[in-house]
Amino acid sequence: MNKNLPLKVVLSRIGEPTPEEHRASSIALDNAQAIFDFWQSIVSSKPDFEPEKENLVAILLDTKLRPKGYHLVALGSLNECTAHPREIFRPVIVQNSFAFVLAHNHPSGVPQPSEADRRLTAKLRDGADLLQINFIDHVIIGATTPDWPPFFSFRNAGLL
Repeated sequence: MNKNLPLKVVLSRIGEPTPEEHRASSIALDNAQAIFDFWQSIVSSKPDFEPEKENLVAILLDTKLRPKGYHLVALGSLNECTAHPREIFRPVIVQNSFAFVLAHNHPSGVPQPSEADRRLTAKLRDGADLLQINFIDHVIIGATTPDWPPFFSFRNAGLL
C-alpha cells in the first residue's frame, strides 16, 4: 500500500437509502417533471454516473407511483445505448413493481428522440400491455440550456 495516497473511507449500510433517496421515494413519479427531478437529484448525482455516455435506467414504482428504486439497464456510448426489452422488464418483474418509467440521457444535450428511441418505446408499450405492467413514461434527459427543453416525454408528446 502506498502511504502517500490519501485514504478514503465511506460508511454506508447496504440497502439503506440516502436522505436524498428517502425524500425522492415519497414523491409520485406521475409526470415528466417529477421524473426529471428524480433523475437530477438521484440518478445523475451518483459518483459512478457517466454523463458523457448514455445511461438507460428503469425506475421501479409502487402502486402509488413512488420509486422503489432504479436499475441501470445499459451504459452506452456517446451517441447510443443498446438494450433489449427483456433486460428492461427483468428488474421490473423481479422487484414485483406495479409500474415503471424508462429514462435515459443524451450526452449531446439535445433531448429529441431518435428513431431507435421510438422503436424501443413502442416495443416496451406492447410488452407492458401484454404483461399488464404500467409503463408510465419514457423520458429523455438533455442539457439545461435556453435552446432546448431539459427533457422530452413520450407521454407528453402523445407517443405512449
